[in-house]
Amino acid sequence: MKIIITILLFTLSISAYADEDFPGRKRYPFVPVIEIDELFSQQNNVVIIDARSKYEYETLRIKSAILIPFALPSKVFQKKMLVLREENPGKKLVFYCNGHSCMKSYKAAKRSISYVGLKDVYAYDAGVFVWAKKYPDDALLLGRVLENPDKLISKSDFSKHLLAGLTFIKKATADVEILDIRDRIERDGFYIFSGQENSISLDSREKLKLEEFMLAVKKSKKTLFVYDMVGKQVRWFQYYLESKGIKKYYFMKGGANAFFDIPISQLVD
Repeated sequence: MKIIITILLFTLSISAYADEDFPGRKRYPFVPVIEIDELFSQQNNVVIIDARSKYEYETLRIKSAILIPFALPSKVFQKKMLVLREENPGKKLVFYCNGHSCMKSYKAAKRSISYVGLKDVYAYDAGVFVWAKKYPDDALLLGRVLENPDKLISKSDFSKHLLAGLTFIKKATADVEILDIRDRIERDGFYIFSGQENSISLDSREKLKLEEFMLAVKKSKKTLFVYDMVGKQVRWFQYYLESKGIKKYYFMKGGANAFFDIPISQLVD
C-alpha cells in the first residue's frame, strides 16, 4: 500500500510540475499535446503549422513548418485548415508558437477542433526556441539552416538592449536615430516622438524602405532606438539588426504602451 501511495504522489507531483511549466495545458485541458522528440520522429506523418505572425515565422521557424497564423479572421483560418486537412488525410496537424507561455498553439488547435471540426489536431507547446536548440539542423533562422544553436539570441542578451520607458524617452535625443516599427493600425495617429522618429513597419511592403534606413544608420554610426507596440516584436527584430551589423541599439521595454504608465510629472522637466 505504501508503494502504491508513493507512486501516486510521484505521479501527481510530475503532473503539477507539468501544469506549472506549461500553463496552457491547464488552461486548455482538452487540447492534446505532443512532445518534442515524438514530433521530431513523426515528421513524415505530421503537418507542422506555425500559428505565429509572418514576421516571426520568417525570422525563426521549424524547417518543415507552414504558416497559418491564429490571428487570421476565423473564416479565412477555417478555409485554410479545411484545405490542409483535405490535402493531408490521415496526418496529424500540429500547431506551435514561441514557447511554454505562448498560448497561440493551444488556441489554434482548439479553434481547429471545436469550430472547424477537425480531428487528430495537437499542440507542440515547448515552442520554436526549444526545437531550434535541440534540432538546429531542422530549424531556419532568417531563411537559412540554423546549424549552430549559439546563433540564437539569449534572453540575457536581449535584456541588455532594453531600456525602461522613461529612460528610453529621456535618452532619445537628437544624437540617436529613433525607429517606430508599429504597423499603421497600431499607431492610429499616436507617436511618442512626433516628427522625430522614423516610422517603418515590419510589413514586407516596406522592406526596401527599412533596408535603406538601416544603411543610413550604419553610415551615421548613431545609436538606434527602436520601439514597437507592446515590446514583443523587437525580440524578433533584434535578429534583423544583428544580421545587418547594427550593434548600438536599444528597445523600449513594454513598447509604446509603456508610455501610458509613466506619470506626466516625470515626463515634464
